[in-house]
Amino acid sequence: MAPMRPKGAGAIPKSVESAAPKPLESGPLYAALDLGTNSCRMLIAHPKGSQFHVVDSYSKSVQLGIGLESTGRLSRSSMQRTIQALKTCQQKLRRHKVRKMRLVATEACRRAQNAGDFIAKVKRETGLALEIIPAEEEARLAVISCAPLVSAKTEQLLVVDIGGGSTELVWIDLSDVPRKHRARAIMGMHRGFGHVQSGEPAARVVDWISVPLGVATLKDQFADVEDDAARFALMSWFFEENLADFTPYQDVQQRERFQIVGTSGTVTTVAASHLGLRRYDRTKVDGLRMSSEQIDAVIRDYLALGPEGRRRDPRIGQDRQALIMSGSAILQALLRCWPTDRLSVADRGLREGLLYAQMNADGVLEDGPF
Repeated sequence: MAPMRPKGAGAIPKSVESAAPKPLESGPLYAALDLGTNSCRMLIAHPKGSQFHVVDSYSKSVQLGIGLESTGRLSRSSMQRTIQALKTCQQKLRRHKVRKMRLVATEACRRAQNAGDFIAKVKRETGLALEIIPAEEEARLAVISCAPLVSAKTEQLLVVDIGGGSTELVWIDLSDVPRKHRARAIMGMHRGFGHVQSGEPAARVVDWISVPLGVATLKDQFADVEDDAARFALMSWFFEENLADFTPYQDVQQRERFQIVGTSGTVTTVAASHLGLRRYDRTKVDGLRMSSEQIDAVIRDYLALGPEGRRRDPRIGQDRQALIMSGSAILQALLRCWPTDRLSVADRGLREGLLYAQMNADGVLEDGPF
């Protein structure tokens, strides 16, 4: 299965909702919904300074892509589960009277033969108009969401978004951008890769890739391998093979000016395990910088636990234990390809990127530090 490139170049957890809706503050409300291979997630927020403030949220594992690898189609049961989750989202949007929103679907709907029928069914039953976005836009939005975590010293940036059905990697050259403008230059990518406004410092995309292997699809590829350690090794090397043509793969980067930012449930779970968190705490995880040795130690611990030990480990959680080894295999492959002293952990992704992009386009975010 060849990675998608531009021309020329879990287990089912209970739904997670915010508590009672928070009091609304001034400013328009925006919504962002991300329907992926595993999960349906939504944020409702209003702009606040150079950031945004979340007033309501929703997250549920629907496993929309289950069976897709073998049939090429979305199953009836997975579509129905997803529609039930989308009905909850629709109720929240109506309750908050949200008028500005983007509701997007990604890899599972990009690949499914019956995706058009599913989108039409969602519209009929919920009133929501889902938009299937291309891999390039998904990669771009992941980059935008991570802008606040980019160091002012970073000249070469690799953003990695490990999803359920695909993994996006974007390599960005910031060497021509003044340090104080680097995060803002990345945020400006909501206009598109390669788009530069006159007079603006430019963040240059060296290359990007969307590999059609995420935590769910990679796990399914090697489901017939019984030995836990062997399956992990095969998954990691297979993923690396799919990166062979990525332009920066062979380049030697100076570590002090190179930064990897990882955004995914895998990366945040590894970080939580490293910190020994028995209850997840976003404030301790988002922005954490882990060394490659620390990441390797966590992955070795996962392997030593074995399948049964991982199921019982409270640091991993029931919503992640079935997919943590395929995600770890992807993470290990990335660290083999680009050895670095640190990986920045981002508890943010497509939803945040969608919100930033909408607010940037409307000019409602203030200039200033993130």
